[in-house]
Amino acid sequence: MSQDKKLGLTAKILIGMGSGIGLGLLLRNLFPGSELIEQYLTMGVFHVIGSIFISCLKMLMVPLVFVSLVCGTSSLADPSKLGRLGGKTISFYLFTTAIAISLAMGFTLLIQPGDPTMATQGLTYVAKEAPSLAQVIINIFPTNPVLAFTEGNMLQIIVFSVIFGFAISHIGEKGERIRTLFNDLNEVVMKVVSLIMAMAPYGVFALMAKLALGLGTDTFASVFKYFLVVAGVLIIHGWVVYPALLKGFTGLSPVIFLRKMRDVQLFAFSTASSNATLPVTMRNAEHRLGVDNKIASFTLPLGATVNMDGTAIMQGVATVFIAQVWGIDLSMMDFLMVILTATLASIGTAGVPGVGMIMLAMVLEQVGLPVEGIALIIGVDRLLDMLRTAVNISGDTVASVIVAKSEGELSLAAYHDPEAGQKITD
Repeated sequence: MSQDKKLGLTAKILIGMGSGIGLGLLLRNLFPGSELIEQYLTMGVFHVIGSIFISCLKMLMVPLVFVSLVCGTSSLADPSKLGRLGGKTISFYLFTTAIAISLAMGFTLLIQPGDPTMATQGLTYVAKEAPSLAQVIINIFPTNPVLAFTEGNMLQIIVFSVIFGFAISHIGEKGERIRTLFNDLNEVVMKVVSLIMAMAPYGVFALMAKLALGLGTDTFASVFKYFLVVAGVLIIHGWVVYPALLKGFTGLSPVIFLRKMRDVQLFAFSTASSNATLPVTMRNAEHRLGVDNKIASFTLPLGATVNMDGTAIMQGVATVFIAQVWGIDLSMMDFLMVILTATLASIGTAGVPGVGMIMLAMVLEQVGLPVEGIALIIGVDRLLDMLRTAVNISGDTVASVIVAKSEGELSLAAYHDPEAGQKITD
């Protein structure tokens, strides 16, 4: 057996990630400030390869979500089951988000990372206008489905796909023919996913090399404690809270879950995008964890759009941190407002890199804190964005397993089988 066949996807991604970081750090130290390296490698070769990889993943988002949701919804002829799935999924997402931000603020108050001497003059951060909650709810429903597909508006695509699939399930024999067609299309889309996965280690290598070349060590000096607090709460939420909820709601082994999620978490860490990771998340949930397609095709696309626990953690820590830096005391009502605002804001947070900063500006304004404080933390947000994306997709998958188990749509044999779906994943 060749060495290539011995290496699974996790090993290849880890090699690509480590090699990329190592090469980036080496080049940065050997050629500091080199315009040649910046032009031809950082923004040249590495940027091109990494961008192509991300573009290929994003290319699958719309067809994957649409086809999978239509397949899943069209098989749910009972309207009450669809409503039950939606209720369970949304309730779980909101519940875990509230836990996440409460943990974030609690640890920040305990550790006190904010240093008032950091509030120097000249801090600027111009935030884009965040949508109101009312506008977020209105924007869920598309006025033009074609435009929603073109712009990649995932919430609108989800709503249209659910309605379309529901209609298919209620037109008898004609609907059955259409459903068969969409099932075949789903197989084609999943095959495209497999083809793109072959370039994953190279894409991850380029992304990590570019990141290592672009980040300066001085970036972390002033906000090191902030970084550690956010990272610590993310790790606790992703690797303690989620497994505990999984065990409590289903009785299933969290160890098996975490072991089978390694590939997806590495992908999420590399891309810093829940949406870009969605094809990998769905395939892993169905083939490795035994979640039925009817459940996975509903809960995972929805989670990639509305379940942003990692972003909520960042917002909770950042809010208290900025208040400490500026010496502003937050009242109990302010803390409750932050929890409520950040929880609801997570629904309107797109699953793409960096968008959490826009929503953070909205949370800060809600409690009267200076938006300029974002300038203190924006330098390290890229690394934290990668970690919180891994947490986000873990929460999406936990929800899928819990909902599938409650609906009797989880293959326990596949879940407990360490080799289930391994060949497909590799």
